[in-house]
Amino acid sequence: MKQSIKTKYAYILAASHSGSTLLAMLLNSHPDVATVGELTSGAHRTLDGYRCSCRELLTECRFWRTITAAMQQHHPAFNLSNFGIQFEVESPRWLARLLRIEHRGRFLEACRDAVLALSPSWRRHFARTAATCEELAGQVLGLSGARVLVDSSKLAHRLKFVRRIAGLDLKVIHLVRDGRAVALTYMDTDNFADSSDPSLRRGGRGPDGPPQQRTLHMEHAADEWRRSVRSAEFALACLDRTQWMQVRYEDLCSRPDETLARIIAFLELDPAKIVKPFRAVEHHVVGNGMRMDSGSEIRLDERWKSVLDESDLATFERIAGAMNRRYSAAPVESCSHDYAANLLGAAGRP
Repeated sequence: MKQSIKTKYAYILAASHSGSTLLAMLLNSHPDVATVGELTSGAHRTLDGYRCSCRELLTECRFWRTITAAMQQHHPAFNLSNFGIQFEVESPRWLARLLRIEHRGRFLEACRDAVLALSPSWRRHFARTAATCEELAGQVLGLSGARVLVDSSKLAHRLKFVRRIAGLDLKVIHLVRDGRAVALTYMDTDNFADSSDPSLRRGGRGPDGPPQQRTLHMEHAADEWRRSVRSAEFALACLDRTQWMQVRYEDLCSRPDETLARIIAFLELDPAKIVKPFRAVEHHVVGNGMRMDSGSEIRLDERWKSVLDESDLATFERIAGAMNRRYSAAPVESCSHDYAANLLGAAGRP
């Protein structure tokens, strides 16, 4: 019996505001790669005034209108406010709570899986969501003429279910950034994790638009970053080591050519085909506000060094300092076998 060809699917796993949109757009400059940024971005978004990276209103963008028409032929419920690829549910309440829990160690994940297996509504929801996800990936690749779909959704507990979609040939790019820089974005998203042009911030609506993220104090920001990274470690422990690679944001910005070549090779594509400057390529990305910028210069953003005060830094160190030092060193591929094994072993423990 002839086997169907799987869709090549690269998932960027990261804490929010770690550079995933930049990385996705850089990869999109390769003719064999396509991305729309965060595939989950359509979930429950207020579309009024929201703009695609091409700066057209999302509802008027020709690319997204074509995708919507194609998707609705097989998935009539698809719309730009809700792509229908969220694995979370709103009811029943016990199932909604179970699915919102971040990725945990293998024992706890086995317990969650056992409970999910008892729910007919979950099985139906997973099958429907998986089919929609596959179809959306296929439509984006078909319209773009590319071979690899890059999804910058980032969430570890989404990856848990994405890796179970039979029609996807999955590879994972684990993107890490200094936690102090990430924490600063949680404390002030408008100024440190959005477009450089204030008039294009908040989804392209400008400063009067609704905030894209709630503001956190350093104590909660540091904990948010730590929990996100810990959840990613648990998710990686469930993958074969050949399925994922680690990339540091700081390396991507300081040595973009070298780092991108390494990623493209991991995706089994030709690094020589990357187009420069990357914004010369047509992008239709949703997600982080930097998609709205116009320049192709890649600059390392280390404003946290001058903005965070001693109290902020001390708070971060107390909550997440040890974990941050782990990722400030060389990436896993460059570490010894023992170090990598210890890292993965720690991630596998609840």
